Amino acid sequence: MDPVSTEQVAEFRRFNRYFTRSIGALDDHYLGQDRPLGEARLLFEIGEGVSLRELRNRLGLDAGYLSRMTKTLQGQGLVRVSVHPGDSRLRMVELTSAGRIELAEQNRRADALAAGLLEGLSGPQRDRLTEAIGTARRLLRLAGITVVPVDGAAPDARACLDAYAADIDARFPEGFDPSDLVRPEEVSGDAGAFFVAYEEGRPVGCGALRRLEPGVGELRHVWVHPDARRLGLARRLLAALETAAAARGLTVLRLDTHASLTEAQTMYRACGYTEIPPYSEHVYGDHWFEKRLGTPGP
Repeated sequence: MDPVSTEQVAEFRRFNRYFTRSIGALDDHYLGQDRPLGEARLLFEIGEGVSLRELRNRLGLDAGYLSRMTKTLQGQGLVRVSVHPGDSRLRMVELTSAGRIELAEQNRRADALAAGLLEGLSGPQRDRLTEAIGTARRLLRLAGITVVPVDGAAPDARACLDAYAADIDARFPEGFDPSDLVRPEEVSGDAGAFFVAYEEGRPVGCGALRRLEPGVGELRHVWVHPDARRLGLARRLLAALETAAAARGLTVLRLDTHASLTEAQTMYRACGYTEIPPYSEHVYGDHWFEKRLGTPGP
């Protein structure tokens, strides 16, 4: 990847300063209510009820800080904390009637604040801003996702493959046989590599590389969870696999795709893969592709 420039960093920080001031994030009485932004956000995230563990992961909060905020809200009669009925290790938090009333008022004030900020723009300008915000949100989600190598037998690797198998079993007219999935030893060590993408600690994608013959590798099972699609994550996984292939001395990468996976075919072509004659008798292969490493996509 290209290095981040100082101007990009400076512009990002300028926007953060402007936006946090515009929405009143610096005020101890966020939206004119008697609490700071952190507690207000916690009320919103609790919603219909959630475990403290999930809140900690979702918001990236220190356990002690989350506990203190929860106790403050509990002391004010806005939330109640209990033990999960099916797992005594989990502490659950939910809104009380008073908490739901305050959250409803908080949402009303937040909507009014957003509408007030947008009123100064014309309809087309609002549309442009809405589109730009959507783009920024998607890119920031992508930036926050990590793609890391894991052992092919790791629980997260197998869980991703199981999800991949279920996904394409529903898409392929003939279904999918899980026995076609790569074996751990094919994608571990010198034989290959397996990558898992994580968003807030949750696996949301994967991709596998295995060695076919000297200098030639094959990509398998590049998959993204439906919740994380349309972010550009598949290309991130593809780039990680290509880097791993080059590090193993592979100069050519091949893959095949099913006819129903039209979006995958489009991505591979855009990333510099060229359609070739079949190189295997893979039962799910309808299109075969190849790329010589070092050849960029258009």
